[in-house]
Amino acid sequence: MTGITRNEAWELLCAWTPSEALRRHARSVELAMRAAASRYGSGAADEEPFGLAGLLHDADYDRWPEEHPERIVSWLKERGEESVAHAVSAHYTQWGVPYESQLDKALLACDELTGFLGACCHVRPGGIETLKAKSVLKKLKNKKFAAKVERHEVHEGARLLGVDLADHITFLIEALRPHAVEIGFAGALSSEGS
Repeated sequence: MTGITRNEAWELLCAWTPSEALRRHARSVELAMRAAASRYGSGAADEEPFGLAGLLHDADYDRWPEEHPERIVSWLKERGEESVAHAVSAHYTQWGVPYESQLDKALLACDELTGFLGACCHVRPGGIETLKAKSVLKKLKNKKFAAKVERHEVHEGARLLGVDLADHITFLIEALRPHAVEIGFAGALSSEGS
Protein backbone atom coordinates (compact mmCIF):
# COMPACT_ATOMS: atom_id res chain seq x y z
CA MET A 1 0.00 0.00 0.00
CA THR A 2 1.26 3.47 -0.79
CA GLY A 3 1.36 6.47 1.52
CA ILE A 4 0.33 9.02 -1.11
CA THR A 5 -3.35 9.16 -1.93
CA ARG A 6 -4.57 9.37 -5.50
CA ASN A 7 -6.06 12.80 -4.72
CA GLU A 8 -2.69 14.10 -3.48
CA ALA A 9 -1.05 12.78 -6.64
CA TRP A 10 -3.68 14.42 -8.87
CA GLU A 11 -3.31 17.76 -7.05
CA LEU A 12 0.46 17.65 -7.53
CA LEU A 13 0.08 16.75 -11.20
CA CYS A 14 -2.30 19.68 -11.75
CA ALA A 15 -0.02 22.08 -9.86
CA TRP A 16 3.08 21.05 -11.80
CA THR A 17 1.49 20.33 -15.20
CA PRO A 18 -0.31 23.25 -16.86
CA SER A 19 -0.63 21.35 -20.15
CA GLU A 20 -4.04 19.72 -20.53
CA ALA A 21 -2.58 17.31 -23.10
CA LEU A 22 0.11 16.11 -20.69
CA ARG A 23 -2.46 15.72 -17.90
CA ARG A 24 -4.62 13.64 -20.24
CA HIS A 25 -1.57 11.51 -21.10
CA ALA A 26 -0.85 11.04 -17.39
CA ARG A 27 -4.45 9.95 -16.79
CA SER A 28 -4.37 7.50 -19.71
CA VAL A 29 -1.11 5.96 -18.47
CA GLU A 30 -2.61 5.76 -14.96
CA LEU A 31 -5.58 3.82 -16.35
CA ALA A 32 -3.28 1.53 -18.34
CA MET A 33 -1.13 0.91 -15.28
CA ARG A 34 -4.08 0.17 -13.01
CA ALA A 35 -5.15 -2.51 -15.49
CA ALA A 36 -1.53 -3.71 -15.77
CA ALA A 37 -1.41 -4.31 -12.00
CA SER A 38 -3.70 -7.31 -12.46
CA ARG A 39 -2.08 -8.61 -15.62
CA TYR A 40 1.61 -8.03 -14.89
CA GLY A 41 1.71 -7.37 -11.16
CA SER A 42 0.20 -9.03 -8.10
CA GLY A 43 -3.33 -7.79 -8.65
CA ALA A 44 -5.25 -5.52 -6.28
CA ALA A 45 -2.28 -5.02 -3.95
CA ASP A 46 -0.34 -3.44 -6.82
CA GLU A 47 -3.11 -1.25 -8.22
CA GLU A 48 -2.29 1.90 -6.22
CA PRO A 49 1.49 1.95 -6.79
CA PHE A 50 1.03 1.05 -10.47
CA GLY A 51 -1.60 3.78 -10.85
CA LEU A 52 0.51 6.40 -9.05
CA ALA A 53 3.53 5.61 -11.23
CA GLY A 54 1.40 6.07 -14.34
CA LEU A 55 -0.18 9.29 -13.10
CA LEU A 56 3.03 10.93 -11.90
CA HIS A 57 5.69 9.65 -14.32
CA ASP A 58 5.85 12.95 -16.27
CA ALA A 59 4.59 15.30 -13.52
CA ASP A 60 7.71 17.49 -13.60
CA TYR A 61 8.14 17.57 -17.39
CA ASP A 62 6.10 20.71 -18.17
CA ARG A 63 7.76 23.01 -15.64
CA TRP A 64 11.25 21.50 -15.45
CA PRO A 65 11.93 19.51 -18.65
CA GLU A 66 15.70 19.75 -18.20
CA GLU A 67 15.39 18.17 -14.73
CA HIS A 68 12.86 15.46 -15.67
CA PRO A 69 12.34 13.08 -13.87
CA GLU A 70 14.54 14.18 -10.97
CA ARG A 71 11.99 16.49 -9.31
CA ILE A 72 9.14 13.97 -9.24
CA VAL A 73 11.49 11.16 -8.19
CA SER A 74 12.74 13.27 -5.25
CA TRP A 75 9.18 14.20 -4.29
CA LEU A 76 8.17 10.51 -4.25
CA LYS A 77 11.23 9.45 -2.25
CA GLU A 78 10.59 12.16 0.35
CA ARG A 79 7.20 10.53 0.92
CA GLY A 80 8.58 6.99 1.22
CA GLU A 81 7.41 5.88 -2.23
CA GLU A 82 10.68 4.18 -3.17
CA SER A 83 9.23 1.61 -5.59
CA VAL A 84 7.15 4.21 -7.44
CA ALA A 85 10.13 6.58 -7.52
CA HIS A 86 12.34 3.85 -8.99
CA ALA A 87 9.78 3.01 -11.69
CA VAL A 88 9.49 6.69 -12.64
CA SER A 89 13.29 7.00 -12.78
CA ALA A 90 13.39 4.01 -15.16
CA HIS A 91 10.57 4.86 -17.58
CA TYR A 92 13.02 5.71 -20.38
CA THR A 93 15.67 3.15 -21.33
CA GLN A 94 18.27 5.77 -22.25
CA TRP A 95 18.57 6.79 -18.59
CA GLY A 96 20.24 3.46 -17.84
CA VAL A 97 18.25 2.69 -14.69
CA PRO A 98 17.87 -1.07 -14.12
CA TYR A 99 14.44 -2.67 -14.37
CA GLU A 100 14.05 -4.46 -11.05
CA SER A 101 10.32 -5.03 -10.69
CA GLN A 102 7.18 -5.65 -12.67
CA LEU A 103 6.19 -2.08 -11.81
CA ASP A 104 9.34 -0.76 -13.53
CA LYS A 105 8.77 -2.90 -16.61
CA ALA A 106 5.05 -2.19 -16.83
CA LEU A 107 5.55 1.59 -16.74
CA LEU A 108 8.05 1.38 -19.58
CA ALA A 109 5.69 -0.91 -21.52
CA CYS A 110 2.64 1.32 -21.01
CA ASP A 111 3.98 4.88 -21.31
CA GLU A 112 5.09 5.36 -24.94
CA LEU A 113 2.60 2.83 -26.25
CA THR A 114 -0.34 4.57 -24.58
CA GLY A 115 0.75 7.83 -26.21
CA PHE A 116 1.00 6.07 -29.54
CA LEU A 117 -2.48 4.57 -29.13
CA GLY A 118 -3.78 8.09 -28.57
CA ALA A 119 -2.22 9.21 -31.85
CA CYS A 120 -3.82 6.23 -33.62
CA CYS A 121 -7.22 7.12 -32.14
CA HIS A 122 -7.01 10.72 -33.33
CA VAL A 123 -6.83 9.66 -36.99
CA ARG A 124 -9.63 7.08 -36.78
CA PRO A 125 -13.26 8.19 -37.06
CA GLY A 126 -14.23 5.53 -34.50
CA GLY A 127 -11.22 6.17 -32.24
CA ILE A 128 -10.36 3.36 -29.87
CA GLU A 129 -13.76 1.72 -30.41
CA THR A 130 -12.59 0.32 -33.76
CA LEU A 131 -8.84 0.19 -33.10
CA LYS A 132 -7.10 -3.19 -33.47
CA ALA A 133 -3.56 -4.31 -32.69
CA LYS A 134 -2.90 -5.08 -36.38
CA SER A 135 -3.49 -1.43 -37.30
CA VAL A 136 -1.29 -0.19 -34.43
CA LEU A 137 1.56 -2.51 -35.45
CA LYS A 138 1.30 -1.26 -39.03
CA LYS A 139 1.44 2.37 -37.88
CA LEU A 140 4.44 1.60 -35.65
CA LYS A 141 6.37 0.67 -38.79
CA ASN A 142 5.61 4.05 -40.35
CA LYS A 143 8.31 6.28 -38.80
CA LYS A 144 6.56 9.44 -40.03
CA PHE A 145 3.36 8.68 -38.10
CA ALA A 146 3.59 10.06 -34.53
CA ALA A 147 7.28 10.54 -35.19
CA LYS A 148 8.07 11.66 -31.64
CA VAL A 149 7.07 8.26 -30.23
CA GLU A 150 10.23 6.24 -29.75
CA ARG A 151 9.59 2.83 -31.24
CA HIS A 152 12.52 1.31 -29.37
CA GLU A 153 10.81 2.13 -26.05
CA VAL A 154 7.59 0.45 -27.19
CA HIS A 155 9.37 -2.74 -28.27
CA GLU A 156 11.72 -2.82 -25.27
CA GLY A 157 8.84 -2.49 -22.83
CA ALA A 158 7.10 -5.56 -24.25
CA ARG A 159 10.40 -7.46 -24.37
CA LEU A 160 11.21 -6.72 -20.72
CA LEU A 161 7.74 -7.80 -19.63
CA GLY A 162 8.16 -10.97 -21.67
CA VAL A 163 4.94 -10.43 -23.61
CA ASP A 164 4.00 -10.43 -27.27
CA LEU A 165 3.66 -6.83 -28.45
CA ALA A 166 0.39 -7.48 -30.29
CA ASP A 167 -1.11 -9.05 -27.17
CA HIS A 168 0.05 -6.12 -25.04
CA ILE A 169 -1.46 -3.65 -27.53
CA THR A 170 -4.78 -5.52 -27.45
CA PHE A 171 -4.70 -5.52 -23.65
CA LEU A 172 -4.14 -1.75 -23.51
CA ILE A 173 -6.84 -1.05 -26.09
CA GLU A 174 -9.34 -3.07 -24.05
CA ALA A 175 -8.25 -1.41 -20.79
CA LEU A 176 -8.55 2.12 -22.20
CA ARG A 177 -11.68 1.69 -24.33
CA PRO A 178 -14.16 2.31 -21.45
CA HIS A 179 -12.43 5.65 -20.75
CA ALA A 180 -12.24 6.85 -24.37
CA VAL A 181 -14.14 10.10 -23.94
CA GLU A 182 -12.32 11.13 -20.75
CA ILE A 183 -8.84 10.60 -22.21
CA GLY A 184 -9.55 11.86 -25.72
CA PHE A 185 -9.43 8.48 -27.47
CA ALA A 186 -13.02 8.54 -28.75
CA GLY A 187 -12.23 9.65 -32.30
CA ALA A 188 -14.06 12.06 -34.58
CA LEU A 189 -17.36 10.14 -34.88
CA SER A 190 -17.82 9.63 -31.13
CA SER A 191 -16.93 13.21 -30.25
CA GLU A 192 -19.38 14.57 -32.84
CA GLY A 193 -22.20 12.60 -31.25
CA SER A 194 -21.51 13.75 -27.71
